[in-house]
Amino acid sequence: MRIGAVSYLNTKPLVYGLESCADEIELVFDLPSRLADRLAAGDLDVALIPSFEAVLDPSYTVVSDACIGCRGPVWSVKLLSRVAPEKIKTLALDEGSRTSRVLSRIFLQKQFGVSPALSPLLMTDHWQETQTDAVLIIGDRAMAPDPPQFPYVWDLGQAWHDWTGLPFVFAVWAARTQEQLDRLDGVLSQARDQGIANVANIAESNSGGYGLTEAQCRQYLQHNLHFHLGDAEKQGLELYFRYAAELKLIEPNLQLQFHDCQTTG
Repeated sequence: MRIGAVSYLNTKPLVYGLESCADEIELVFDLPSRLADRLAAGDLDVALIPSFEAVLDPSYTVVSDACIGCRGPVWSVKLLSRVAPEKIKTLALDEGSRTSRVLSRIFLQKQFGVSPALSPLLMTDHWQETQTDAVLIIGDRAMAPDPPQFPYVWDLGQAWHDWTGLPFVFAVWAARTQEQLDRLDGVLSQARDQGIANVANIAESNSGGYGLTEAQCRQYLQHNLHFHLGDAEKQGLELYFRYAAELKLIEPNLQLQFHDCQTTG
């Protein structure tokens, strides 16, 4: 079984228990947006894809209660601006996750009434050198100290929670095939539980590769991120999709399809 996941630090707890299953599972690492494309092409059996991608195709089924979300500051998804928010006219969007790109547009439109012109920000670009008024960065490079040329900074996890009172879910495990869905749920949930139980080991072994201290890694994985897809997370996703539809970024009334994988935590 080919399982696709992102290579960011925030995914380590979700795949920790999968790395020992080499006889049954082939782990493939790529950017979230590219994983969605590879799942759609049939190159992967299941993938951790942006929530926004999962709702676009009715053939996708969410197959696990494991996810990448937050219930407050997420640290690794930031919107930074050189100018006051109501003056933002141009915005560079990180190519890493379409969920975060849409979230930033919803946030700016709903909170400040602005719809800036958009440009792509590649993973190879030096984002501090962008010429746009604002920039969205995600993943490991968002966790570096904020540069002084961007006096306005929003942690979008915190901004969403302050605004709506709900959690936010950035990525979910999705599959297109209807085969082995029951087995997938158990495998992915157990892998998540193993990862959470071994956060200290994950932080110790990964801190150097991400330019963080061991304590920062542990703080991020234990307190910034939330890995359970529960009722509140589903409500947050429903509101996110409703706002996206209002801005005509998706068709109205789209809903995720779930395969018996909800928690109440």
